[in-house]
Amino acid sequence: MLRVFGAAKSSQILGVDISSTTVKLLELRRHGERYRVASYAVGSLPPEAVVEKNVNQIETVGVLVEGLLLRTKTKARRVAAAVSGSSVITKTIAMPAGLSEEDLEAQLTLEIDQYIPYSLEEVAVDFQRLGPVPGRPDEVNIQLVACRQDTIDSRAEALELAGLTPTVMDVEIFALERALSLLDSQLPHARPHSIAMVDIGASTTTLSVFVAGESVYVREQLFGGKQLTDEIADRYDLSSEQACVALRQGGLPEGYESEVLGPFCEDVVQQISRSLQFFFSSSEHISLNCIVLCGGVASTPGLVDVVEAHLSTPTIVANPFADMSISPAVNAQALAQDAPAMMVACGLAMRSPY
Repeated sequence: MLRVFGAAKSSQILGVDISSTTVKLLELRRHGERYRVASYAVGSLPPEAVVEKNVNQIETVGVLVEGLLLRTKTKARRVAAAVSGSSVITKTIAMPAGLSEEDLEAQLTLEIDQYIPYSLEEVAVDFQRLGPVPGRPDEVNIQLVACRQDTIDSRAEALELAGLTPTVMDVEIFALERALSLLDSQLPHARPHSIAMVDIGASTTTLSVFVAGESVYVREQLFGGKQLTDEIADRYDLSSEQACVALRQGGLPEGYESEVLGPFCEDVVQQISRSLQFFFSSSEHISLNCIVLCGGVASTPGLVDVVEAHLSTPTIVANPFADMSISPAVNAQALAQDAPAMMVACGLAMRSPY
């Protein structure tokens, strides 16, 4: 079974977020009601190591993870990782309420071919009871999650190569949902009912809408920070690596903000607006209480203001560490810079190791 569900509690488990361009490692420890950042590191992946969020070069990823472990000096070896939402199939189905866990699993095994377009030998599956079916007290809603086994195995093999023990394989959207609770003090309203989280990575932008704390809509688009770095490289005759460094450290020529950065921010707004139109047209919702920007592009100067102004919705940049203490061994300045991109890693590090 694919271990996706479980209560978050105090544990020494590493959250390892493997994206298309980076690996992010995070260890949280619980101190009373608060978390403490015990260790953290981020490393860049070469092109083609991870393609469309699928691990393509297991050894390359494993070596990078091993290097991050050496850098942090963490002793934790159990790890929670995640597959992308586009890699999984989720279904909510009604089942008899009185079934035990064993009987429920047996029944799902018999019926799973109705919901999953793969043979059972090719997939890992997990499930969770959601609650009674409205108006039908003798039935309960079950959330079924399935992912191709080879997608999980490639991640697990890379982590094992680094000397880690994969304990939980989560789904990115579930990790984001868990980490959303860390933003309570930053949200513009107390417990906003509807939140759109926009995760803008290097090549993919994912819009996730949460209503009453639960995910109700997810949409991925092929758009991300690579468009900005490619434009910088073309306009100023730089290599991709030089463009990334210039973007991170500053020092770009005069006119960059108006000629390159401004149009890119407008493109981001268009992408978000288009995704929200799809959401509104497919649901009963007509507005949102808040937009949360996360991912590596979220901290782009001026982006949050442009999004808020154009979409007329309160908008923040996610910082899951705002209410956490930080170990002296952690580079607090680097952590703050990387914070918007650490939401998935946070959600993973909050997991129970079972």
